[in-house]
Amino acid sequence: MKFLFASDSFKGTLSSEKIIHLLERAAVKVFPGCETVGVPIADGGEGTVDAVIAVTHGSYQQVTVHGPLMELRESSYGEFHGDTAVIEMAAASGLPMVPQELRDPRKTTTYGTGELLKDALDRGYRKIAVAIGGSATNDGGMGAMRALGIRFLDENGAELEGVGGDLKKVCRIDTTGIHPAVKETEFTVMCDVNNPLTGKDGATYTFGKQKGGTPEILDELEAGMKNYAEVVLKTTGTDVDNIAGAGAAGGLGAALCVFLNATLKSGIETVLDLMDFDGLLDGVDAVITGEGRIDWQSAFGKVPCGVGMRCKNRQIPAVAIVGGMGDGADQIYEHGVNSIMTTINGAMELDEALERAEELYADAAERTFRLLKAGMMIAK
Repeated sequence: MKFLFASDSFKGTLSSEKIIHLLERAAVKVFPGCETVGVPIADGGEGTVDAVIAVTHGSYQQVTVHGPLMELRESSYGEFHGDTAVIEMAAASGLPMVPQELRDPRKTTTYGTGELLKDALDRGYRKIAVAIGGSATNDGGMGAMRALGIRFLDENGAELEGVGGDLKKVCRIDTTGIHPAVKETEFTVMCDVNNPLTGKDGATYTFGKQKGGTPEILDELEAGMKNYAEVVLKTTGTDVDNIAGAGAAGGLGAALCVFLNATLKSGIETVLDLMDFDGLLDGVDAVITGEGRIDWQSAFGKVPCGVGMRCKNRQIPAVAIVGGMGDGADQIYEHGVNSIMTTINGAMELDEALERAEELYADAAERTFRLLKAGMMIAK
């Protein structure tokens, strides 16, 4: 009997690594002598680099970059196989890096993310995957592109810094100085939103409020983003509002697609491909996946959905162990997950459940394996 464990972390309580340990212990108890393989999984958001590096036995590159407010920060990205880099934009331009009282998307920039990209290009990586969740920015990706040599100019020909407030000032874009290795590099963007760059469902109005935008600031930024889109169209011939996902990360999705010719791809699918998840399924009898809470959103690019579909394609049963279930959780059954097991085993308040997370997960894991064993007995 061979089991594969591929669960997302339970945010704030259990890491993927801890979950693997608990599953291994329960599996051996119920199935003595079984073979277990555990891999940490992320969906293209926080923890993506760690998950990919753990499975691929890669390493980290340490880089000093400029943060969202152009302050110096220590950051890093992952590398493996000698030619591939994995970058989380949140490691350089993430919302948690900006104190609550200083959050204003007119003043933040993706410049540091561009510095991570530049470092990877300088070191010779020619396959680069970028996770763009969790941004503090709404600069249309100007900051990141500026770090790669593109110049954004105002009406007087002066170069702009590349913060959100500069969107309305852009009159011309000079791409002649772009990093020469860009044309030799394959860029993949991990993105699970389809928001356009502008409009009511665009970058500014959908995500700007959480980044510190008041209604007045958002109106100002939206006007600037429309101006930016027009200048991009005039410069490149590309209408960025026709690109689904262009509004991700405050418009960084648009810049990566237009200027780096990047491909937007599901975060979980990219992670699974990078770690050769299909190869890990060879010889596996059952897979345990999961996340902290499973609901209707889980069927749209979350870890149980991605893992479940890979299992479905190979006709391998998959079970999701989760902290809790919400509306529409049963939709995951159409995506390769055969059953859901919750860790909650009695009436309790949320605080208690969080405090007892490890104990409750261990119990759920043992119940899961006992149920699998009962199913095997029926099959005989």
